[in-house]
Amino acid sequence: MKRPEGFDRTPPAAAPGRTPAAKSAPAKPPATAKAAPTSPAPRPRATAPEGKPAPSRRPQKPEKPAKDTSARDAKRDAAEARSDARRAAAERRRYEKAEMRRFTRRQRSRRIATGITLGTVGLVLLLVLIAIFSPILSLRTVVVEGTSRVDAGAVRSEVEAQLGTPLALIDYGRIDAGLRAFPVIQSYTTETIPPGTIVLHITEREPVVSIASATGDFLYVDAAGITVETSKERLAGVPLVTESGTTLPNPAFDAAVEVLQAMPEGLRDQIDTITAKTRDDVWLTLAGVTQRVKWGTADDSATKVRLLEVLRTNFGTTPGTFDVSATSNGIFRPA
Repeated sequence: MKRPEGFDRTPPAAAPGRTPAAKSAPAKPPATAKAAPTSPAPRPRATAPEGKPAPSRRPQKPEKPAKDTSARDAKRDAAEARSDARRAAAERRRYEKAEMRRFTRRQRSRRIATGITLGTVGLVLLLVLIAIFSPILSLRTVVVEGTSRVDAGAVRSEVEAQLGTPLALIDYGRIDAGLRAFPVIQSYTTETIPPGTIVLHITEREPVVSIASATGDFLYVDAAGITVETSKERLAGVPLVTESGTTLPNPAFDAAVEVLQAMPEGLRDQIDTITAKTRDDVWLTLAGVTQRVKWGTADDSATKVRLLEVLRTNFGTTPGTFDVSATSNGIFRPA
């Protein structure tokens, strides 16, 4: 702002005897208009001593108005509220998840057990399928054991017809039908040895007695009356059954076999012939001595065996006849 000229000068002294006339200012009507806003009064400036220039001052910067922080505080409060809401929601979800797991523990255990069971079953089925259809586990070798009267090669050929078949698909019914062609085979068992071997364990029929045929040959038969072997000569240790009939088995033949099976092996080897016209009329002839045994019926044969052993101990090799048909009283009749 430009200062008026002579503002800093001292007014001149008035002449003596003169008083300045006061000028009367015309009366002003009262102001009715609204007064204009007044600007703040300027600060008084320091005046320099007379004869020295006034020091210069930098103009003062206007003060900045105070910033309004209410909006920033509101935003911060809103952000904190949203963060608290998110934490509360996350905590609520964790709590609900924990409660859900607690209430569904048994169901989850059942699902786990079911999954393990299904996995095990699936693994077993996979192994079964591999065993059935894999060419690694196919039949390549047939071994026959326990044969003496049967041709092992013929038995082996019956099974080798299925070479190349997986072991799990072997037709055992076909093997059984093929081995029925060998009457000497009493029974058999099969043993599978992976990866490709089958072992046949054969049990052959053993002759119990011999029978003279119409052609003069001797038929060696087992306890079921099945011919095991045919020979023109008698085999040692096999008793000869006579007068039991030509059709086997029959009641007289069954009685003779029952008597022999009741004897210990040492006594059975000493029997030369058995005559059995009927089941109740069985006679034995001992080998090496002129002694006979009237056995009678095949019933109670174990008691008759013990009675015969006592009589033989008392009479030795004396020729005669032992009568054990009555188990209560054994008799020896010298020849």
